[in-house]
Amino acid sequence: MHRLQHVLAPHSHSHDTSSKVDTELETSRQGMRALWISLLVLAATAVLQAVIVVFSGSVALLSDTLHNFADALTAIPLGIAFLIGRRAASRRYTYGYGRSEDLAGILIVLVITASALYAGYEAFRRLLSPQDVRHLWFVAAAGVIGFAGNEIVARYRIGVGKRIGSAALVADGLHARTDGFTSLAVLLSAGGVALGWGWADPVIGLLITVAILVVLKDAAREVYRRLMDAVDPELVDKAEQTLRETKGVNDIGAVRLRWIGHQLRAECEIIVDADLTVAQGHAIAADAEHRLIHAIPRLTAALVHADPHPGHREAHRELDHHRDHHHEKHDHGHSH
Repeated sequence: MHRLQHVLAPHSHSHDTSSKVDTELETSRQGMRALWISLLVLAATAVLQAVIVVFSGSVALLSDTLHNFADALTAIPLGIAFLIGRRAASRRYTYGYGRSEDLAGILIVLVITASALYAGYEAFRRLLSPQDVRHLWFVAAAGVIGFAGNEIVARYRIGVGKRIGSAALVADGLHARTDGFTSLAVLLSAGGVALGWGWADPVIGLLITVAILVVLKDAAREVYRRLMDAVDPELVDKAEQTLRETKGVNDIGAVRLRWIGHQLRAECEIIVDADLTVAQGHAIAADAEHRLIHAIPRLTAALVHADPHPGHREAHRELDHHRDHHHEKHDHGHSH
C-alpha cells in the first residue's frame, strides 16, 4: 500500500499531508493575527496623537499622525494577500496563490517610498517657513506615544514574519520601525523648539528622511530577492548535505529552492546506481524528500528526481548506439 500511494502521488508522504495543511493554515493565522493586532495598536496610537494635534497645532505631529494612520492601513493589502494565499492551487495557478504576498510587499515598498518623499517635503517646507508650536510637552508626549506604538508593532511584525517566512510582513515591520523614528523626531524637534532652536524641527525631519531611505533600501532588496526566487545560500548547503547523507545517494545534481509566499519548495536531482529497479530508485528519492522536509524549515514540498550513475549511463548509451547501428545495417540488408 505504501508503494501504491507513492505511485499515485509521486514523492509525497500521505501521512504528512494533514500536518502540512495544518502548518500552512497556522502560519496564515499567525500572519493575520499579527496584522490585526498591528492595525489596532497603530490606530490607537494615531487616535491619541490626533487628539493632541487638535489643541497643539503642530504640523509635524499632524504629519506623523496621518503617517501612522496610513501605516495601519497597509495591513489591509497584506491581510488580503494572506487570505488569497490560502486558496488551493488551480489549473491556471498550479503553484497556488502564495505569490500574492510578494505583490503586497511591492505595495508596502511603494508606501515606504511615498513616506520618505512626504517626510522630506514637509521637512524642507518647514525649513523655508518655520511655524510656532503650542503645548510642547503634549507634543513631546505624542512623539513618545508614536515611537512606542510603532516599535511594538515593528518588533511583533518582524518576529512573526521571520517565524513564518513572510518577506512582506518583515518589510511591513521595517516600515513601522521607520515610522517610530519619525515619531521620535517629533519629540526631538519639540525639545529643540523649546530651547529656541527654530531650525531643529526641519533639520531633524531631513535626517529622518535619510533614515527612511536606508530602511527603504533594505525592504526593497528583500522584496526584490523574493521576486527573483532568491534564497539563503545556507539553505542550499543544508539541502545538499541532507541529500548526500541519504542512504543510496551516490552524488547530487542540481538543487533548487524557491519561496512561494511563506512556504519553500525544492527541486533536486540525485545520482543512484543504474542497476537499481524503478521501485528501488523511487524509494531512495522518497526517503531523500522526507529527510529534506524535516531538515529545512518552511519546506513543504520537494520534487526529487533520481538519475542513474553517469558511468552506467554512458555504458547504456553506448550499448543503445551499437544496437541502433546494428538494426540499421539489418534493415538495409533486408531492403536489398
